[in-house]
Formats: sequence, C-alpha cells, structure tokens
Amino acid sequence: MKKITLLFLLILQSSIAQNSLFNQVEAKTIGPTIMSGRVVDLAVNPKNPTEFYVAYATGGLWYTNNNGTSFSPVMDAAETVNCGSVTVDWNLGTIWVGTGEVNASRSSYAGVGVLKSSDKGKTWENLGLNDSHHISRIWVNPNNLNEIVVAAVGHLYTTNKERGIYKSTDGGKSWRQTLFVAEDTGIIDLAVSKNNPKIMFAASWQKDRKAWHFDGDGEKSGIYKSEDGGNTWKLVTTKESGFPANEGVGRIGLAMFGENVIYAVLDNQNKRPKTVSKNKLTTMLSTPGADFMEISNKELNRALKESGFRDKYRAENIKNWVADNNMEPKEVLAVLSDANKALFETEVIGCEVYKSEDGGRSWKKTNQNYIDDMFYTYGYYFANISVDEKNQNRVYIGGVPLLFSEDGGKTFTLISKENVHADHHVTWINPENPNHIINGNDGGVNISYDNGEHWIKCNNEAVSQFYAVNVDYQEKYNVYGGMQDNGVWFGPNNYTHSVAWHQEGKYPYQELMGGDGMQTQIDRRNPSVVFTGNQFGNYYKINQKENKVDYITPKAPKGEKPYRFNWQTPILLSLHNQDILYMGSEFLHRSMNQGETWEKISGDLTNGAKEGNVAFGTLTTISESKFQFGLLYTGSDDGKIHVSKDGGASWQLISVNLPQNLWVSRVVASAHKKERVYVTLNGYRSDNFESYVFVSEDFGATWASISNGITQSVNVIVEDSINENILYVGTDNSLFISLDKGTTWQDFSNGIPKVAVHDAVIQSKAKELIVGTHGRSIYKIDISKVQELTKEVLAKNLHLFKVNDRTKSERWGVQNYAWGKPNEPLQNIWFYANLNGVVNISVTNEAGMVVFTREVEAKKGLNAFVFDYSMTKEVAGNWNKKDKNVKIKEAENKKFYLPVGKYKLTIFKDKMSESQYLEILTPKK
Repeated sequence: MKKITLLFLLILQSSIAQNSLFNQVEAKTIGPTIMSGRVVDLAVNPKNPTEFYVAYATGGLWYTNNNGTSFSPVMDAAETVNCGSVTVDWNLGTIWVGTGEVNASRSSYAGVGVLKSSDKGKTWENLGLNDSHHISRIWVNPNNLNEIVVAAVGHLYTTNKERGIYKSTDGGKSWRQTLFVAEDTGIIDLAVSKNNPKIMFAASWQKDRKAWHFDGDGEKSGIYKSEDGGNTWKLVTTKESGFPANEGVGRIGLAMFGENVIYAVLDNQNKRPKTVSKNKLTTMLSTPGADFMEISNKELNRALKESGFRDKYRAENIKNWVADNNMEPKEVLAVLSDANKALFETEVIGCEVYKSEDGGRSWKKTNQNYIDDMFYTYGYYFANISVDEKNQNRVYIGGVPLLFSEDGGKTFTLISKENVHADHHVTWINPENPNHIINGNDGGVNISYDNGEHWIKCNNEAVSQFYAVNVDYQEKYNVYGGMQDNGVWFGPNNYTHSVAWHQEGKYPYQELMGGDGMQTQIDRRNPSVVFTGNQFGNYYKINQKENKVDYITPKAPKGEKPYRFNWQTPILLSLHNQDILYMGSEFLHRSMNQGETWEKISGDLTNGAKEGNVAFGTLTTISESKFQFGLLYTGSDDGKIHVSKDGGASWQLISVNLPQNLWVSRVVASAHKKERVYVTLNGYRSDNFESYVFVSEDFGATWASISNGITQSVNVIVEDSINENILYVGTDNSLFISLDKGTTWQDFSNGIPKVAVHDAVIQSKAKELIVGTHGRSIYKIDISKVQELTKEVLAKNLHLFKVNDRTKSERWGVQNYAWGKPNEPLQNIWFYANLNGVVNISVTNEAGMVVFTREVEAKKGLNAFVFDYSMTKEVAGNWNKKDKNVKIKEAENKKFYLPVGKYKLTIFKDKMSESQYLEILTPKK
C-alpha cells in the first residue's frame, strides 16, 4: 500500500478549504468547558508566572496572562492542533511547538514536525521533521535562538527512521540527526543543564503499538548523555551503571539539577521477585462469589490494571460474568489466566526513581519501597518527573496520582487532592516560590500555591475530547456526548460559554456516567431514558426521572467464553421500535425490551480473537435501514462488514472487494434509498492516513470509492436528512461536505480548527449538524440553507433564500439599561452566488419605494449579510411625507426602523436578479 505523508494531506486540505463554497457557514462552539482534554505540556514565564501556555494533546496551544482565569487559542491557524511539547522564548515571544502527542494513547494523533511562531501564534512556520510524527521535547538555546535540539519519538504504529535527536544551528532551516537508536526506538524525553547547556541527557524508548497489542519496553530503552550540546551522544545506562538495562526497561522521564545531578523516573516492566509478589487479582478471584461481588469496583479495577488487563476488561465486565451465578470467581481466574498468561504470573515492578550525582556514570534507586498505585500498567502513558531548581531533594512524579518527595525520592506523598483529575503529564515548579506549582493532567490545568494542599481548577475553554455525540428530539433539544476519561454528559444545544453558573450553582451540562464516556442512545418517546456507558461495553439504561440506573450489558451463557467488547462498543436503538436495542461484541445482540434480556442474532462477525493485551476482533459500528426492520449492517475493527436482510437469521460478508484489514469506522444505511449503504474505513492504527469512503447501491454487493478530495483518515460519514445528494465526513483533521453524493468534496470546517472529528449527527427538526471533536468539544452548524442547495439552485448564478417574517417590537433600538447595548433586530440574509464579485441589495415597500440599499462583496458559494431592518433618516422622512398613515420615529439608538408591512427584498448583479418577500408583523397583544 502506498504511503502518503501527513503533511502532504494537510497542504492539500488547505487548498481545498480556500476553494470551498461554505466559507461563510460558520460552526459555533457549544461547549462543554467544565471538563477538559489531556494536557501534555506547559510553558510558564518564570518572571511572571501568571502568564503561560498550555499544550493540549489534540486541542492546540492556549495562552493566558491572567493566571488561567481565561485562555485564548494561539495555534488555530497552524496545520494541526496536535501537540507534543512547547517551548517559548519569553524575551521575544517566539513559540516552538513539537507536534504530535507522545503518550502513545489510543487517540494520540500524529503531528507534522516542528512549528514556529514569531508573532505569538498569529502565523506559523513549519521547520521540518515532518515524518517524526510525535515530538517530545524542543530545546532552544536562550543565548542563540538558531541552536535548536529536538527529541523525536517517531511513528506510533510503525517503524521509521526519522526519530531520535536532531540538531539545527540555523534556526531550523536544516537538521542533522545526532542520535539514532533504532527504527522502533525514539527519544521520549530530553533534559538540559541550565548551568551548562553543553550537558544534555536523552531518554530512548523502545515500543511497539498495534491495534490489538502494546509492548512498551525493550533493551533499547535507556539514557544517553551529550557533553557537547547534543552533537554526540553516549549511552550511560549500561549494565554496570546501576540503572536497569534489559528488555523490561520502559518509558523514562528526566529532570536535571545543576550539571551532575539527574533524576530519572522509570516504568520498569521487569517482574517483581516472586517471594515478595502477591497478585491481588488472584486473591480476589479466590473468594466465593457473594464475597467477590462485595469488592469495590475501584479496588477490582486497580487489581485488573496491575495484572495487565488495562485494555480488555473493567470491574463491571468481570462482575457481570459472576452475577446470577453465571461464573464462579475461580472460573473467571481461568479465563483471565488464559488471556494473559505472562502478565498474570506476577506483578511488574512499575514506577521507580533513580538518581545520578556524577553526571550519569552511576545510578542509585531512590525509592525505598515499591511505588504502588502509581502507573499500574499505564507507565507508557506517563513517566514525568520535576525537581525544584533550588532544592534537589524536592521531587514531583506524575502518574495516575501526583506524588511529591522532599527527601530526594526516598518516600512520596499524594498531593493530587479534590478538584484535581487523575493522570498527570507535566508539573511546573516556580523557581522563586517552590510551593507554587502548575500541573497538567487528563482533566485540564490545576494550580496550587501551597504545594498541593489546595488547588485551583482552570477549566474554562472548550477542549474536551469527544468520542461520540447524539441528540434528543425535545423542542429545546439537548446534546449528549462521551469523552476520553471525562465520562458522559448532556446539555443544551444553545450553550454559550459563561461563568455565571458559579453564582447560579449549576453548570448547564450534567454528567450521566463516569469513566471513558462512549456512545449514547436516547428514547425518542421519553428523553429521560438514556442508554450509555463507558469503555469495553459497560452500558447502562438510565431513567433520569426515576433516578434509576440498570446495567444492561449482555453476558455469555454459562460455559462459554465472555464476549469481546470494543473500547467504544456500538449500540443502536431501532427507529422501528424504541424498545429494540442492538449492541455489538464479536456478535450482534438484540434486546426487545431495552436491555432487560438479550438474544444473540449472529455468529462471530469478525476474524476472531487476536492475541494481545488490547480488546480486538470486535464490532465497531451498527446500522439499521429505516425502510425495513431487520435490514442490518455491522462493521468490525479488523475490517469485516456484514449485512443481514432478515433480522439476523442469515448474514453475508460484503467487504471482500474493499481494502482489507482496516478499522471499519462507520457503516451507514441510507435514509433515502433502501439499497444504498455507505462505509468508511480507517487506517490510522497502521500509520496509514489515506481516506477510504465507499458507497454501494446494491446492499454491498458492489462498491464505488467516493473519497477523492478528502484528506486524512475518516471517522464518520453522515447522510443529510433532507437532501440525498449531501454527505458530511469527519476526518482526523477536518470536516468535509459533498453536494453530489461524494463525487467531489469541499471543506466544511469554517470556525473549527484542524482537529479530529470523531462523530457527527443531524438534529433533523432543527436542521442543525452537531459535530463531536476529539480536542475541541462540540460544534453546531446551521445546515438549513445548505440543505436547499439542490441541483437547480447550484445551476443558477444567483439565488436568494427565503427570509423569515419578523414581529415588530417597540424595543427595537432601546437600551435595556444605561450601560447596555441597544436591542437590535439583526437578521442574516442568505444568498448563493456562482461567481465572485459585488452584488446589490434593495428593499422596497408595498408602494414600490426603495427603503434600503446596500452593496455586498460576494464570494462563490453561500453568502450572508446582516440586515437590521433600519433605513436612513432621509428615507424615513420621505416616507413620512408620502404616506400620512405612517409615522416613523427615531429610536433611542438614532436609527429609523421599518414599520409593520410587506417588503420585497431583491439581490441583483449585472442583469441577474432574485427576489423574496418578507413581512414585519404586528405584535400580538
């Protein structure tokens, strides 16, 4: 399969955006803001720590100069908002961003190299290293900004050569690779002595991530030292150094104190000695069933993580197997042992801290005891350490909790208390006040002034990482969504950012479920009934009015292996009957009573189980035709697509002629034609960023590609609810639209930065598209005019859309209070133009008198201008003279507003013209 570089795709996307017909159709952010996405780095002004930058994994770079009270985005004009690291020269305000998150998560998106801004984020320049994909650190010599050292992790899912340490002495115009370890080993951290920048340490990390497995350690992981400013490097963690040097060495984080003292936090995947190892999960599963069910989910999840089941099962899954005597705990033990023999034998060592006081020649472990409950098996996701610049014994390490040591790493105490999310990625220590720390985690940014005794939460921007979104059909409808590590929430579709809720006491969005939030289905007859859940198929029926929550995940019959559930398990309420619920494991399950009981209506619709520590061989998408109950489609993570035309009695494989072994991100039965079905495939988990979109007009018997013009891996396709020619596609970097069933595509992301679009749904009554992004929360787009772009309209040179009537108000032009803005009747007037250029607008009254004129600079495509129903003083005076029945008075804001009546609105260019009628109505008494 040919490889297309990510940067090429983004350049192509930029060209597509410039030629879009929809540059005036703007997406509006509708939150939420109270929860955040993953923070990966901070850059704080040491002379003024109320000024700092926050780099989000998939949400871009944000700036504050008021201590986090508010932030502004500074990276939205860049080629990507995927961040790995940020460095700032505070004297000049120059910013360098290493793009591409380095935490090796399932949603760690690739970058495009090193970006530089010399104007505080207004414009960005790409300095190269495009194929590095994930950059962990950028060091810029404060005395010579042309000297730059970059640590590159490299590709996430495949091997490549552009990883290691790179150095530039001409400001990034050219690069020299000064350290290369191996094609499967990149550099995850870089530490430079502030006293002597010739002294540098770099941490290499050998890893192998696949869709079904992750191996985050290897003998090529280690620490290298440079004594000449990064020009040459030497491995210092040899077998004689005192630092582990074998196949169990995982991710390493570094922190320097002076020239010779360096700390390293290590994810040690070597096993603990059996004499001191006690597997908690084995102990738990040796208890009788009734006692086992009394174990808290928190404790059971902790034990599952420690035994290596981080990406397969949660406590809810295991307890579901045991419930109703379906399995004995010892039978569960046998299943888990079979699934993960190596990790189940004994616990790994986990988090360790090492210190060198002789410039890396020798190392000693500082922690006296095991640092339990720190990494579990998530060490690949953390491994960061910070040290107080003025006291080498004050050390912070970040993992699931945030820990602090004041004795050089011998002992640690927990300082991440209430109001602080788990999973910590970066901690900054104020060099002038070490009790002042700023922490970035999976839930945003926190600030403490008393070393963790109390924390301020700085979440006030829309940077959440959504996996899925949905809507209900109430008059004032709600949006619903599941987020990475921040649960499932719902809130009003017209949300606008405000901190007024601090005083009111209730945030407009409300939480439905914790964990990693996943898909949501809402009963259209009763919106208080919601079906949702979290990772690995743990789903619930929630009745909000009755305050009732029921666990509904199907479980395998006694004696059979437990079902395999995807991280984001698909669920679907049937449009034919809202009592019927579908859910996918490796099988398709159907419930006729909203999850109370289940029947399996298929065989295994995947290629079968694939050995690894990540759930795989699972269904990822389900669709049912609105034309026929039981016309069903499924797609799997290993590339299988099936159709059933008889409610699951028989199934047909329909993906044989499609590209193989790709993740099926969507299968969608058409709402306009029974035989039509759409499919999107995603190669992201193979570092394949090509776009795969297909349509079939015969239930999947044959397929046609419709992806030409789309850039990046595709996550979702949505068919317009009214106009069958219109399609919307969300990719890992943008939102696209087609007006011709996929023959051609245009950019549809005006107002949305280059962020991953994971999901989208149309609220058909409101004619609004809800877009769920993985990094910038939720957007709403009014598609009412888009839906009217029929072939006939597109063939015209000018088209004026209908203008809604407006009720006259005596409050037009009146200020509500002395310092407020006047009340103005603003209305967007939409028209379509087939050519660029100036168009003229006129409004005439019933007597044919021209009461309003205006020139508008139109661009090819949809255009809008704001009409405020006013006229000039001269026009108002003439009207008063000609019609004694009309008395037009000057409003408080010195404007003259049109009176009640019917008007003709005309738009014309050269000899072309279009008209619509609008009416200003008499107020109801």
